[in-house]
Amino acid sequence: MGVVNVTPDSFSDGGLFIDPEIAVAHALQLLDEGADLLDLGAESTRPGSRVGFSGTADADRRPAVGVDEELSRLLPVLEGILKARPEAIVSVDTYKAETARAALDCGAEIVNDVSGFGWDPGLAAVCAEARCGVVLMHSRGRPDEWASQSQLGADALLATVRAGLKASLDKAAEAGIAAESIVLDPGYGFGKRGEENFALLGGQAELLALGRPLLSGVSRKSFLGRALTPLFEGKPAPVNARETASLAGMVTAILHGASVVRVHRVRPAVEAASVADAVLRQMTRCR
Repeated sequence: MGVVNVTPDSFSDGGLFIDPEIAVAHALQLLDEGADLLDLGAESTRPGSRVGFSGTADADRRPAVGVDEELSRLLPVLEGILKARPEAIVSVDTYKAETARAALDCGAEIVNDVSGFGWDPGLAAVCAEARCGVVLMHSRGRPDEWASQSQLGADALLATVRAGLKASLDKAAEAGIAAESIVLDPGYGFGKRGEENFALLGGQAELLALGRPLLSGVSRKSFLGRALTPLFEGKPAPVNARETASLAGMVTAILHGASVVRVHRVRPAVEAASVADAVLRQMTRCR
């Protein structure tokens, strides 16, 4: 899954693809490099960002990016991608029902909700009506709450993530979404602090007990940069120096059960995933 961020403030590539023509060209390049699908996002959910929705009891948490602004960024790029490559599979990275509905009407086939149906109660119904694919991610709280959260031990964290994903699956079932349409995402970096992410990565395969495939998105995440601190004079590695660590994290995720990996640079990821897949094939034959 190749990432296309059409945002001015995403943590890794904010502003690089805000121009629709540049974003479309980047998306087509990712497809040419071997991406099986694209994940198109128009609102950053980086640490500290303000997310929410209007029209409910949660209306006081108005998001930094409203629906109209999100769609003005998103739809021209989505339309451009599908005009150039009608066969392309595009996922829209949003937690808002209105945004998802408009993107699905425009040709998106998957909704990637970082809140796991937790931030907009109308989103599940939209997905059910569209019969689209759904990625349900676990987020422990919201981005502006993460810095103040207490750290959890490995067992407690895994139990928290599993319970949260189970709750998201229950919401999907209540809305009438077929289980076969759903992929689960542990949510690396989303309310998991530092070393917690490595504990989650090591125990990720246990989440397969929920009965759905897993998507893993570790690319360029800050916990990888902190792991490289000894190599960068005691400071976390900057975003542009995390590519090798991203590949290492991605391969680890594949070997621990991920069926889909969300990446910023596709070609190196395709090569690394090929090696991981070869290992898994041999492990299966030896059992």
